[in-house]
Amino acid sequence: MSTAPSEKKLSLIVANLLPYLRRHARALTGDQKTGDTYAAITLEALLSDRSVFDQIENPKVALFHAFHLIWASAGAPTGADETGLAKRAQEHLRRLTPNTREALLLHTIEDFSLDDVALIMGIDVENAAHLLAVAEAEMADSISGRVMVIEDEAIIALDLQGIVSDMGHEITGVASTQSEAVALGAQVKPDLILSDIQLADGSSGIDAVNDIMKAAAAIPVIFITAFPERLLTGERPEPAFVITKPYSEEQVRSAVSQAMFFSSTETLVS
Repeated sequence: MSTAPSEKKLSLIVANLLPYLRRHARALTGDQKTGDTYAAITLEALLSDRSVFDQIENPKVALFHAFHLIWASAGAPTGADETGLAKRAQEHLRRLTPNTREALLLHTIEDFSLDDVALIMGIDVENAAHLLAVAEAEMADSISGRVMVIEDEAIIALDLQGIVSDMGHEITGVASTQSEAVALGAQVKPDLILSDIQLADGSSGIDAVNDIMKAAAAIPVIFITAFPERLLTGERPEPAFVITKPYSEEQVRSAVSQAMFFSSTETLVS
């Protein structure tokens, strides 16, 4: 049993953690509006009962546990009016073993330890490890495709190419600026885009993705940035997958597999 922080301090802590909870909810549901709804319900519940912060010492684990309780009690539903990629995403989700994807997202994208995943989901560590193993196997069976990399740092670009190629995907090319990315996208339409936010000439990876989207149907996008909170503001449409730099190979592999298997991408407005 731990001593929870003061109400004022707790409010600041939760505010700082909210972008990451929204990222998790967005990736879990495949829909920004639905994810935000669950995040908002979680905050409303905490206003009336903050005892979870007395029970769990780590505030981030406590916050995600509170979210999980609401998510699980609601039967993990998603938006009823989804269309396009989001609708297909939910069709994929229904074929997955229950709880595996949540465990995978918590461990790989949000970087929780196995112990933390178990605590958040209210299961033992062995069960959490089993869910992760099943999730990784199911994600490994995702379709292969063509991947474009938009990244201005040569070492990172080479690393991403290596990770994605080892997974069996084809690299359509690497672009370091917005104009290069648009030209590359026009030559070969990718099935997935891995993009940095800030590019070599000061141009924007978000703008590059928007320009590519104008000439093609919706394409799954994974943004990789050192400042995810700048993208996860709730003030505009957001991508389903945002990886924080420095990233791990496991995070990239997980996000790529899930984006190929399950993805919802909206045009972003920079």
